Amino acid sequence: MAKEEPPSISKDLQELQRKLSLLIDSVQNNSKVVALMKSPVGQYLDKHPFLTLTLLVFVAVSAVPVGFFILLVVLTSLAAFVGVILLEGLVISVGGLSLLCVLCGLGFVSLIISGIITVSYVVVSSLVNYWFSPRLLTQHNCSGDCQLPRKSADLDGLHQE
Repeated sequence: MAKEEPPSISKDLQELQRKLSLLIDSVQNNSKVVALMKSPVGQYLDKHPFLTLTLLVFVAVSAVPVGFFILLVVLTSLAAFVGVILLEGLVISVGGLSLLCVLCGLGFVSLIISGIITVSYVVVSSLVNYWFSPRLLTQHNCSGDCQLPRKSADLDGLHQE
């Protein structure tokens, strides 16, 4: 026994057919579609419906792989961009810490070197002052009568004249 379709399904199909025909009419009356149909490509596709259908199916089917490829390119570019930023940040951080360590080491070395130079200067100048002091020179050069007072007296006489 065959079941009869309720009348509501046929009304729904009629409504769907009417909406579809309105959509086709709006597409055919679109100014861009009219311009395409007047062009040589549009006239060629109008004369070759199988080629037109093949081209339409190809465009519709290839939209998904092309979309996935574009998504892959965008995500890969984003990942590379983020990776470059992270890698660059890592390199700059490691380089900055290395520079900080080197500069701290150089500061410590320069502090030690300047301390050694200062201590050496003080020791050498003390030794030079001790070895070549005027007191020691007068003791070595004087043999009874020291000539230093006479020289100073002679110099005083020169200033008075």
